[in-house]
Amino acid sequence: MERNESMRENIGWIDFLRVLACFLVVFSHCCDAFIGQFDTDREAFLTGVFAGSLVRPCVPLFVMMTGVLLLPLRPGIGLTDFYSRRIRRIMVPLVFWSLVLPLAAFCYFRYVCPETRNPLLSVDGYTVQSLWQRMYTFVFNFNFDTVPLWYLYMLVGLYLLMPVLNSWLVQASRRDLHTVLALWGVSFVLPYVRMVAPLLGYQGNYGNMDLLGGCDWNTYGTFYYFSGFIGYLILAYYLKTYPLEWSWRKTWLVTVPMFFAGYAVTSYGYILTQDFFPGNYAYLEIVWYFSGINVFMMTFPVFVIVQKMQVRPRAWLSRLAGLTFGVYLCHYTFAFLCYDLFDRAGWPYLWRIPCMAVTAFTCSLVVVWVFSLHRRTSRLVR
Repeated sequence: MERNESMRENIGWIDFLRVLACFLVVFSHCCDAFIGQFDTDREAFLTGVFAGSLVRPCVPLFVMMTGVLLLPLRPGIGLTDFYSRRIRRIMVPLVFWSLVLPLAAFCYFRYVCPETRNPLLSVDGYTVQSLWQRMYTFVFNFNFDTVPLWYLYMLVGLYLLMPVLNSWLVQASRRDLHTVLALWGVSFVLPYVRMVAPLLGYQGNYGNMDLLGGCDWNTYGTFYYFSGFIGYLILAYYLKTYPLEWSWRKTWLVTVPMFFAGYAVTSYGYILTQDFFPGNYAYLEIVWYFSGINVFMMTFPVFVIVQKMQVRPRAWLSRLAGLTFGVYLCHYTFAFLCYDLFDRAGWPYLWRIPCMAVTAFTCSLVVVWVFSLHRRTSRLVR
């Protein structure tokens, strides 16, 4: 979700991927209300799962774009300068939208559409007191009205580590990169091991079911430091430094089966987890982990195919890509608004979700474009 700063960022395929990934994020949040119906409306639930599973690569793609655009760091940039430049640009929008999104949701659900039938919402929960709590507790973490902003907290963490990681990357051999990526790959399967371990007799430690050293007094297990989004940064750097020299035939033969295998595990795995562990939302999230093996199997093909497309830089595409950061920040309330807008009896759920996504994406684009017209407000969305 990086924004254009220099000529090296004016990369056609990155601009295209940025727009695509942003739309997939909006699409995914438009599926949430249908997924949230679970067994109360099985058709809505299944439609939401199969549609939402399809777009799970959205966030990993953003992280990989960050790796392409920022790694390796420009020679001579100091640690303090890097932190100051990158984190300051994140903090201002984070604070602004952490205040605006709860206020917008409060106004909409209390005064514009208090009769909303969105299963994720309880209008009774939108009181002045809850609004005040949501507007200041962002100093601890995001809340329901600001769910997409979890990414910004995580992105700050990646920025903090990036100069340290860069020092290793610039001197690492190709084999070194392979080794670290392989270790990262092991972390992909650990959440599933944690799910099945109790079936094999594992009882945890004092009720804590973490693995390989994890317990109540230590959350940092063996593969903790090789897990998560940091691997996507390293993978992006690797594919940028050593592009795959595959023919289109080999590319399709590898990536298409890989994508659909990952999609099958993601979608059917979510359904099976809901059936076998009803109400266990923590287990449901495991199947949809962005750093899970199945989501990786979907992310890698999309990135490789778009990279190989060699999209030519175009001014209109670059301008559109430059608005995606703001779209990501403000689209969440529009996703709920669009649920009410397209909540029409007789409309197939499979039609509603794309209509919601396109409408929410377009409305967000308009808002961000208006913000971008003035220098003072543009820093909140660009």
